[in-house]
Amino acid sequence: MAKRIAVVEDEPLLQQNYSMALKKAGYEVVVYESKQEAEKAFANRLPDLVLLDIGLGNEQEAGFEICRGLRQKSTQLPIIFLTALDSDLDIISGLRLGADDYLTKDISLPHLLARISALFRRLDSLQTAPNASAIHEVGSLEIDNERLSVKWNGQLVDLTVSEFWIVNALVSRPGHVKNREQLMQAVKAVVDDSTITSHIKRIRQKFQRIDKEFDSIETVYGMGYRWNQA
Repeated sequence: MAKRIAVVEDEPLLQQNYSMALKKAGYEVVVYESKQEAEKAFANRLPDLVLLDIGLGNEQEAGFEICRGLRQKSTQLPIIFLTALDSDLDIISGLRLGADDYLTKDISLPHLLARISALFRRLDSLQTAPNASAIHEVGSLEIDNERLSVKWNGQLVDLTVSEFWIVNALVSRPGHVKNREQLMQAVKAVVDDSTITSHIKRIRQKFQRIDKEFDSIETVYGMGYRWNQA
């Protein structure tokens, strides 16, 4: 059965573009253009994934409110913010509300489809036994490239897909600096410097919730970031 994706977007042209691309990829698509319309539909049936804009009509934070409500209904429903807002505050707010990813609207449709596929793959893999060959350990870090998941000292770190790819890129060569362009390529999306900075800050915070002494991600000023193996 085809996965059902809800697109919550108030711009007709974007509604059409996303719908056509998703349907061509084999997904079932439903479109909602307002907070009220989306919330009414979600009260009756949750989709398999939600693409969510933040500003809807005259409601500048409608998407945040929808995300908060969806997380109360389901902790595993994949939610992707797809918005023109790219400030640190917006990104951090979206991720704190429980979104799995935060993308800006300049992302290409092939990259958007790849991100959606990755989220579905992660969700499916979490329901099956882990593949030992996909697990890579670096010190206290355990990274599962099949489940797109990360553990620190045996505890799961709740990373978004974007954050996972950044950690994966840094860990691929511990001690070597990855510049912002390389991390952008790892994220598989067009993002600016401030977005990478926000992701790094958020990643550190998530590791530090588990281990207050976590300091494996080092900022190399003027160059980028590197993973220092303990």
